[in-house]
Amino acid sequence: MNDSTVSSEVSAPYAEALMSIAKDRDLADRFGEDAGRLIETIDASAELVRLFENPLVSPAIKKGVLRQVAADQVDPVMLSFLLLLVDRGRIMFLRPILQQYQALLRELRQTVLAEVTAAVELSAEQQGAIRQRVTEITGAEQVDLAVEIDASLIGGLIIKVGSQVIDASLRGQLRRIGLQLNSAA
Repeated sequence: MNDSTVSSEVSAPYAEALMSIAKDRDLADRFGEDAGRLIETIDASAELVRLFENPLVSPAIKKGVLRQVAADQVDPVMLSFLLLLVDRGRIMFLRPILQQYQALLRELRQTVLAEVTAAVELSAEQQGAIRQRVTEITGAEQVDLAVEIDASLIGGLIIKVGSQVIDASLRGQLRRIGLQLNSAA
């Protein structure tokens, strides 16, 4: 079994349990915001990831760090959930659990995630246009954008929604022209 499969098997039940708690307490959206902030914090701190993954660090230290990092940022119920993950030895799966929770929340809210890779920063107007186009394509009620900058695209962007990919990048156009020239030769 690979790491991705193990991570998925561990994260799904915890994310579902968190969603159940959120629905019971009418905190689904708040937990979604908390999850986003926590993912940003994890992504910004390699030291935090190493701390959570290190089995030699005591649970008390991990809980103390969590309280320092998250206490002012997240709902107290979410903090209790995080501390439970430490108790169960699952805190190293925090990021996948939070990502799975966000996927469940998007499903609940009939929202799709559009992963956009652009050559340059996108303006609010451009992001609005992308949301509108993705809404037309998918029929979703809402669209969340995850924007990543990749200068190697040269220009344009790539939009991925589920398994559907729209490559409107200059790099993609050049590649397609090259393929046409090779097949014509």
